[in-house]
Amino acid sequence: MLIGIVSSTGIAGIAFSESHNVAPLTAESEAPLYEGGDTVTIRGAIKDYDRTDKTAVTVIILDPLGTIVSIAQVSPNEDTGEYEALFKAAGPLWKLSGEYTAKVKYGSQPAEVVFQFTGGVALTCGENQELVNGKCIDKEPPPPITCGPDEKLENGVCVPKEVTPEEPVCGENQILVDGQCMDKEPTVEEPVCGAGTILVEGQCVPEEVPEEEGGGCLIATATFGSELAPQVQFLREIRDNAVLSTASGTSFMTAFNAFYYSFSPTVADLERQNPIFKETVKVAITPLL
Repeated sequence: MLIGIVSSTGIAGIAFSESHNVAPLTAESEAPLYEGGDTVTIRGAIKDYDRTDKTAVTVIILDPLGTIVSIAQVSPNEDTGEYEALFKAAGPLWKLSGEYTAKVKYGSQPAEVVFQFTGGVALTCGENQELVNGKCIDKEPPPPITCGPDEKLENGVCVPKEVTPEEPVCGENQILVDGQCMDKEPTVEEPVCGAGTILVEGQCVPEEVPEEEGGGCLIATATFGSELAPQVQFLREIRDNAVLSTASGTSFMTAFNAFYYSFSPTVADLERQNPIFKETVKVAITPLL
């Protein structure tokens, strides 16, 4: 008798536990996978159903992107509280393959169940997304790339930095040529030539004085420094206006020039080279003027 009481109590306890763990609203799919044109069946039961409550059960089908593809409202069985909703897996809304969700609601009680649909186009995720369980999930951003002290980031890759060599600082007598310091070529200073001389190939040489008609007074020109000197002009005026104005004077000047120009260039050169000799000649001929 005691055993019967214990057994009866145990069975009643198990039944109460199973009844207590049942959800207020259940939902299940008749099949885990459907193809295009199949009939999708979603069924379930309402715990503690009150037959006097005329509230309908709402079933919403969502595609992998969460877009509604179908809706149905059905009345539960008055005796059992069970319900069943049928959907035709066809039409323009059933276009994506992947995981579909059936959301069920009875009053304030929710439930849901998922199933696979293979009759549409495969879901294509965005560039920064990935497909997880039939849904597009945003990818986690990659960790930032940290380059070394002698590197730089180019197109997501660390590459060595370009080292620009510093230009050398050249000395005072150097110049920079192709990144190297080169010694400057020495500058030769040209000599400064005195009166009556000119610079020829880096050397001072006596200036050649062209002879004018009737000859020029080379000694006087060298003595007084220029053909335009008053003393030289005075001698020329005497020659041109007095001596050469007569036939005898012209004959004299012809003979005199032959004699004078035989030694006057030498004397003129000596005057240019020797300032003391030049002053001596100047002292000698000045009283004659």
